[in-house]
Amino acid sequence: MKIYTKTGDKGTTSLFGGSKVSKDHLRIESYGTVDELNASIALVIAHFKNEDVAKELTAIQHLLFNIGSNLAMDPNNKFDLPNVEENDVESLENQIDNWNHQLPDLKNFILPGGSVANAHCHLSRTICRRAERRVVALSQHEDVDQIIIVYLNRLSDYLFVLGRYISLKEGVAEVKWESK
Repeated sequence: MKIYTKTGDKGTTSLFGGSKVSKDHLRIESYGTVDELNASIALVIAHFKNEDVAKELTAIQHLLFNIGSNLAMDPNNKFDLPNVEENDVESLENQIDNWNHQLPDLKNFILPGGSVANAHCHLSRTICRRAERRVVALSQHEDVDQIIIVYLNRLSDYLFVLGRYISLKEGVAEVKWESK
C-alpha cells in the first residue's frame, strides 16, 4: 500500500465518508490537533516509566483515535464509529481523585518542568486545551457529539494532575510560579 496518494497536493483532503474540504478547515484542524495530542502522550509514556500509567495513557490514546475518527467523518454521511462514553469521563475523574489524595495540597500555580516526563505531560495538557478549543469552535458551526468536548476538558485536568503525580513519583520538586 502506498502511503502517499498525491490527492492532497492542492490543499484539499477528503473527510471520512466522501466530501473534500480545505486542509485548513476547522474539522481538519480539530482532528489534527487531537492527533497531535495523541503523539504527545506517547512522549509521556516514553519518559515516565510507570507500567500502570502507561496502560492508562495507551487506553486514552485509543479513545483519542476514536475521537479523531468521529471528527474526521463527513457530517452528511454518518457511520457507526466507536465513540467516547460517559464512563470514559468518569474513569478520568476517578483517577484524578485517586492521584489528588496522594498529592500535597495545591497552594501555588505550577509551572511545567522539573523533569522531562513532567514537561511532556504539561505539553500534552496544553495541546489538549487547544484541541478542546478547536472542537468547541467546530461545534458552533457543525454537529459535534458534546461528550467529545467534555472528555477533552476532563483530559486536560487529568494531564495536569498526572504532571503533579509524575513529580511526586520521580521525587522532583514542582516548579512553583512566583510573581516578581
